Amino acid sequence: MNTAIIRPILKKDNPHIARVIRKVLIDLGVPKIGTAYADVALDSLYEAYQKPKAIYFVIDLNGKIIGGGGISQLDNCEENICELQKMYFLEKARGLGLGTQMINFCIEKAKDFMFEKCYLETMTYMKVAQKLYLKNGFEYINGPLGNTGHYSCPIHMLKNIQL
Repeated sequence: MNTAIIRPILKKDNPHIARVIRKVLIDLGVPKIGTAYADVALDSLYEAYQKPKAIYFVIDLNGKIIGGGGISQLDNCEENICELQKMYFLEKARGLGLGTQMINFCIEKAKDFMFEKCYLETMTYMKVAQKLYLKNGFEYINGPLGNTGHYSCPIHMLKNIQL
């Protein structure tokens, strides 16, 4: 049976989700600097999310990791804002409604963590992703919030979370 499940990341998932994220970024032609590709935490996402008010989910399809996404407090931001982070899916995971499911999982946890808003950054040419974000209540904002170090991501979006 081909049923994808979204579940919290396990330590054993680290190399698999890192491979997925790097493959997606390379396939999309994303710069290797100033984006998630260069993040030190990419090879140890399980450990990176073992902190308060943070969680990372993977999409498991018959024991194979085909995507992921998570939330955490927005870096260098005093406001009560989380960031939707490292949400990337292999091609076979796209178009199945998993993006909306992943956003819903993350926003529900953001509510549990009492965040007021959710922020994200993406690339100009990632039109399908932007359409997904817009459909799920994110709106374009002028300029970045916090300081994620992702200076190569010029599109910034924000969603108000109803508590």
